[in-house]
Amino acid sequence: MVVTQENVAVNGSSRRTAQEIAGILRERIHRGELRAGDRLPTQAELAEEFGVERGTIRQALRALQDDGLLSNVSKGSPPRIARPAAPGDEPQLTAVGLAPRLMEAFAAPRVRVDAVCLTAEILMLALGEPLLRIHSGELRPESIDVRLLLPSRHIDLAFPTPVTGDDESVHQRWLAQRNAQGHVLRHNLRSLRGSHGIDVTVRFRALPFTPPLKLFLLNGEEALMSYYTVTRREAEGAIPELYDAGGNDSVLFSFLAQASHRDGAFVDESQKWFDALWETITTDLTLG
Repeated sequence: MVVTQENVAVNGSSRRTAQEIAGILRERIHRGELRAGDRLPTQAELAEEFGVERGTIRQALRALQDDGLLSNVSKGSPPRIARPAAPGDEPQLTAVGLAPRLMEAFAAPRVRVDAVCLTAEILMLALGEPLLRIHSGELRPESIDVRLLLPSRHIDLAFPTPVTGDDESVHQRWLAQRNAQGHVLRHNLRSLRGSHGIDVTVRFRALPFTPPLKLFLLNGEEALMSYYTVTRREAEGAIPELYDAGGNDSVLFSFLAQASHRDGAFVDESQKWFDALWETITTDLTLG
């Protein structure tokens, strides 16, 4: 694709900045001169058009990457203009949005899922559809490796917790849920060994703190996170008034490593954070 010269500087004293070049390219995209799927000119062609060094062009392209306007970014070829996000790409509730992302992750030969949660409930439910597809023969990964970081039974949870007083039954109810859901998740995954010959590993470690958010890392390529929003729940029967968090109704945000420089950095740093916790301050967790 040929891009016409547009107000290019003719001397070094008025060379455009990376921000100005990014603004011009951004405007061309918005006007439709550069359309979704079009390949950008090479860095050399853009440098010649705008009369700047390639380093300035790289800075401009990085800004467009961070805005989500470029895709297929690689060192070997010019990037393409990204397609607008489809309605299904918008943030969804965690209980709704996690399952289809797991479906896609389980299409890989080697599946790796790392998760930080208050309990395993969301992950246990979201795995239902991928497991059904494996049993039906539509999906056939060679291996599945799942690691979960859950709060330790020995800490005082920030939530759920009684608004007043010290009611041990609240902690015991959470602990029973944590253990039961973990058992179900592990059983459902390990059963794939005997039924389909899939190499399955499911491991748990205990966090020394209450996680303020849910984080799911899929195959090192995608990070999904949502915040626990703490609310005050009225007393109900034997359950006292609580500070609790609704995990299913929180909004799930997705970050794809290949989507942009910013998303890629988020995925990398999230994986480093998880690995560091797994290898340092967490301890072995035995489901009671």
